[in-house]
Amino acid sequence: MTQPSNKPASKAIWPLLSLNFFMADMQAGIGPFLGVFLLAHGWRSGLIGTVMTVGGVAGMLMTAPAGALVDATRRKKLYVLVPGICTVIASGLILLSQDFWLVTVSQVATAVAGAAIGPAVSGITLGIVRQAGFNRQTGYNQALNHAGNVVGAGLSGLLGWQFGFTAVFWLAALFGVLSIASVLTIPGASIDDDEARGLHPAVGEGGKVGGIAVLLECKPLLILAAALACFHLGNGAMLPLYGLAVVANRQGDPAGFVAITIVVAQGTMILASLIAMRLAEKQGYWLVLLVSFIALPVRGVIAAHVMNKWGVYPVQILDGIGAGLQSVAVPGLVARILDGTGRVNVGHGAVMTVQGLGASLSPAIGGWIAEEIGYSAMFLILGSFALGSIALWLGFASMLRPACAWPHRSSDPAIAGALTAGAR
Repeated sequence: MTQPSNKPASKAIWPLLSLNFFMADMQAGIGPFLGVFLLAHGWRSGLIGTVMTVGGVAGMLMTAPAGALVDATRRKKLYVLVPGICTVIASGLILLSQDFWLVTVSQVATAVAGAAIGPAVSGITLGIVRQAGFNRQTGYNQALNHAGNVVGAGLSGLLGWQFGFTAVFWLAALFGVLSIASVLTIPGASIDDDEARGLHPAVGEGGKVGGIAVLLECKPLLILAAALACFHLGNGAMLPLYGLAVVANRQGDPAGFVAITIVVAQGTMILASLIAMRLAEKQGYWLVLLVSFIALPVRGVIAAHVMNKWGVYPVQILDGIGAGLQSVAVPGLVARILDGTGRVNVGHGAVMTVQGLGASLSPAIGGWIAEEIGYSAMFLILGSFALGSIALWLGFASMLRPACAWPHRSSDPAIAGALTAGAR
């Protein structure tokens, strides 16, 4: 295997950080505003949630296959370029018409294209900085990603207030174009394709790629996926439906309020991602993820009882804590569990698929619960789903702690033994 030189690798860091900054609004900027935008055009909350769920399911089904493609390809940047192009097109389609099928198709197309973003950026990062630098670089990546969300949401709120919702979608399209420009400036020679998939020819069986069954045989990976699915079943609908609840109660300007919800959460995530990076190095990933799971039930209780413009601060700070910690811990833990298998990105995609199952069902469940019995009960129910995550994480702590420990490499006898035992 030819090792890329340090020079191209060092040149790749700033474009990588720039990509993470600009792709933030491309990934998440439209979502919360889309619900309020459609509400203003006469859509009901249940139908809005259904459209979001259809897009979420489409993206979920493609995430694991996309991860496998990222593992196999030597053109990883392509899997970021395509979502950027699709975001620009989707923004234009929604502005042209709010017809149910056109909006649904645009969301499906964006979700399918965007399914590869997580594994692709993770793989590119791993290929540039290797396993030793992955946790820290992921922390920086996520800090920039959340900062991009803050800037994107702030600009969306300002432009939406001044020029209407149309400007929000044009801004997302602009961020998509800048994401494309950023990924194009990453030197191809800086990405080691073997390291990017967790394959080490100098270690073990000459760098032999593990079979896909390695994902099903690793119990720590399966428990992680199940815990994340429970968490996102409750968390996925919290932000858009909290925005709808407050706007429906005439507690704030639609575009401005949704922007505030994003800014508060993403501002917290900047700090949370940097804390997660440091905490993982000192305590391992187990504690980081446990704290992230605990944040959701507390958030649900507060959202149910403080449904006004002031409630956004505690509700979204807790969102920032949970999501910010996971944004660093999940890819880091998956990369460490599957290090040496050559299946890191498909493993990341598989975990994202399972957690996406929860996230994609959440808007529909939350939307119809809100329509039938009210927003307060809905937030309590959504928050309670994370109790399943906490139960799994504590119940299997003896198995998970070795896999989450720092440092870890799959070739280390102690960790390899724990993972082998867990796979039985």
